[in-house]
Amino acid sequence: MAHLLHLQALRKEYRRSRWARAPSFVLQADLAFTEPAIVGVLGPNGSGKTTLFELITGSNAPTAGSVRVDGQDIHRVRRNERGMLARHYHQSYQIRRFRSWKPEALLERAARDEPLVHLFDEPQLNTQDGYIGFMLRFFQKLRQRDRLLFVCLHPNERWQLDLMREIASRFLFVAKGEVTAHPTFDDMLKLPVAREYLGRLAD
Repeated sequence: MAHLLHLQALRKEYRRSRWARAPSFVLQADLAFTEPAIVGVLGPNGSGKTTLFELITGSNAPTAGSVRVDGQDIHRVRRNERGMLARHYHQSYQIRRFRSWKPEALLERAARDEPLVHLFDEPQLNTQDGYIGFMLRFFQKLRQRDRLLFVCLHPNERWQLDLMREIASRFLFVAKGEVTAHPTFDDMLKLPVAREYLGRLAD
């Protein structure tokens, strides 16, 4: 049985110029997800979280390794078919579209298009926009439909971190291009870099 998502020896290198011998930034990941879940993604700005999401959806080509969604290499399928496998929701998408669509319409679209993997890149979850409840229902509905969700947040307040802990059953931490998987939030906090990043919010 194919993994729902398999990042196999995935590597992305960036160089300051084509003549540079050493890469200026490297992202590496070797992970497998066999079951539907909501996965919380945390890490400092510039650590590689968005690059990771772009690699998973096929919009960014890896230097080495592969991304397989339900057994299919997402970088080898046709571009117009990638959206059936994985979808990246950018912050700007949330601002433009979630305000104008009814929740039911968005859920119907998610069910109709049937991507298996959904990646939310810092969605606007705050207490003033009135959409926090809708977004949480949206996440849960997708999870109930056997989808794999990644929710990336940059928490500035304790309640945002508590929210992440409540909805996510697994966690990824990204730091300087290194992606590590953790079965629980407390396990993730064993990383000194994760504890330092979250600071007082994790106390």
